[in-house]
Amino acid sequence: MTLVDKLNWRYATKKFDSTKKIDTDKLHYILNAVQLAPSSIGLQHYRVIVVENAEVRAQLKEAAYGQSQITDSSQLIVFAAETNINEEFGKKYIDNVAAVRGVPRETLAGFESMVLGAINGRTPEQLTVWAQKQAYIALGILVSAAAEQDVDICPMEGFDAEKFNEILGLTKQGLTATVIAAIGYRAEDDPYSKLVKVRRPKEELFIHI
Repeated sequence: MTLVDKLNWRYATKKFDSTKKIDTDKLHYILNAVQLAPSSIGLQHYRVIVVENAEVRAQLKEAAYGQSQITDSSQLIVFAAETNINEEFGKKYIDNVAAVRGVPRETLAGFESMVLGAINGRTPEQLTVWAQKQAYIALGILVSAAAEQDVDICPMEGFDAEKFNEILGLTKQGLTATVIAAIGYRAEDDPYSKLVKVRRPKEELFIHI
């Protein structure tokens, strides 16, 4: 099946089968895909928290208005944007580029100047929004990779970010919960799985110039 076939198959799963867990290798494959998600300048301005602990998930369910996907899915994925993006953050990224590519750090001076300029040219609020946008790109990769592996997923924005930050201890790590996704396997009696997918017609969605 093609990726388009898989995306036609997937839907925002409302009811998960809590008895079914994602195979470890399959989960690692999906997370590896997320690691490879593109981001602005390659900074990856977010962290990805994989929540499996039942007690923690019960608390998060309360902070997500009681939505059952939080506790019934195999895992809950939380994308948390970095809130302390500064020169140190940028320089650490350059250090990593030099180490991974095996090049002298000084040869990256021009790139480092661009990275630091992008950071210093934004207000703290703009930096957080920038980071949150990158997290959504990674979410898109998660959705596609899960579908490719026949794993169901429900991207979710319906949660109290401040309560998530408190429960997961994110604020003290310089992070803020941005978007979440429950992953696992659909319950056989989830009525939403039988609905025909509705999307805008191509002639309305796409503008060719």
